Amino acid sequence: MVHSTVANETQIKWNLDLIQRYDLSGPRYTSYPTAIQFDPKLSPAQLIEAGQRTTDTSAPLSLYIHIPFCTHVCYFCACNKMITRNKKRAAPYLAELYKEMATLSGLYSNDRIVNQLHWGGGTPSFISDDEMRQLMAETRKHFKLRDDDQGDYSIEIDPREADAERMKVIRELGFNRISLGVQDIDFKVQEAVNRIQPISMSEVIIDSARELGFKSVNVDLIYGLPFQTIDSFARTVDKIIEMSPDRLSVFNYAHMPDRFRSQAHIKDEDLPSPADKLIILENTINQLIDAGYQYIGMDHFAKPDDELAIAQREGNLHRNFQGYTTHSDCDLVAMGVSAISQIGDVYYQNEHDLKLYQAVVEDTAQAIKRGVILTLDDRIRRRVITQLICHFELDPSQIETEFDINFDDYFAEEQKLLQQFSQDGLISFEGRNIVVTPSGRLLIRRICMTFDAYMSKQQAGRTFSRII
Repeated sequence: MVHSTVANETQIKWNLDLIQRYDLSGPRYTSYPTAIQFDPKLSPAQLIEAGQRTTDTSAPLSLYIHIPFCTHVCYFCACNKMITRNKKRAAPYLAELYKEMATLSGLYSNDRIVNQLHWGGGTPSFISDDEMRQLMAETRKHFKLRDDDQGDYSIEIDPREADAERMKVIRELGFNRISLGVQDIDFKVQEAVNRIQPISMSEVIIDSARELGFKSVNVDLIYGLPFQTIDSFARTVDKIIEMSPDRLSVFNYAHMPDRFRSQAHIKDEDLPSPADKLIILENTINQLIDAGYQYIGMDHFAKPDDELAIAQREGNLHRNFQGYTTHSDCDLVAMGVSAISQIGDVYYQNEHDLKLYQAVVEDTAQAIKRGVILTLDDRIRRRVITQLICHFELDPSQIETEFDINFDDYFAEEQKLLQQFSQDGLISFEGRNIVVTPSGRLLIRRICMTFDAYMSKQQAGRTFSRII
């Protein structure tokens, strides 16, 4: 299968030389500082106090609820999950979750409107319809959820765990966005990663979502999986384009079996070669842009009329632990095992182990394990990184005004590398403004790493996935 190799170069320009030179390992910057900077020595009391002190109590909220259970293990998965066919495992977990929810409501709710809600996992659709209803009722009891369908209320769907009837329940509960994992439609690939999912299952979910008036459908794909070929993945992308989701996420499979046990089932020799993997990515980008999707950044694409695309054009895009979002004004209150919150100038993460999470919540009604309180330097660098990763450009004068610094003096060391990026064509300077070129957009993580004060202190290659 042959596709145009000329993408819309106002969005992305494929430059193999730059990719090969700059394709290092690095953070995805869903936060800055990144999670490896979270300190277990900071007590929950310290983190909560700092969060309450630095938050805007009049601003809206974003809620995240983690449901860790999956019926089947997908060999590629690096999420925090519990594999079980026993549906009764959910009830005791939810009981502890409600205790944590009551605590967090007392700390942060303050009658603040919830503009964003997301259930992730694991597989949120693992729990029964009645448990879903109870979870939403408890959330509504403790937080001020919207009832006008104007919020951004989303849920991750495993098409093997849902059908048209279940979609009706999800819509009735107030969800108006869904994200479903497809990964690849090729049977041999699905078999190799233990996720047999006929495309008809995904079509049922997407068709139901449209009939029920969901605002947005996101589809996740993964490139670099075993037995994928250039042609086979192009066919997958063509089929997904036919289904016309509003957004797509096209993730790079990072093979790290030493860190994720389930990945040991995947053999190195079955993976596409690095050269083929790059061609797969290049073709995928071309296919999606040719089909009218806008490149948002970092694996994400959206139709031009999608809220993400509009927010990017208008300069209002934001990034948090759920990825790209339009809700930059929201504190993120996260509940459940391993969930990460951002309150004011504080990030903290819950206990990662399911049994420990339940035991700690039973004992203390909260589950904070580790976190970080941002310094002024962290806040300055977070602002720079967020602006670059969301909008591909930076006006230093805005940073100077916001933080009362001289940008060139403050980032004197970084200027040397920026000049090198400019010479190599990753960025350009328009006056003082830093503009990421179409050739540099795929390597935005590498550009952001320049402003990461912790990067020299950590061995990125052992901690993070490769950029491409």
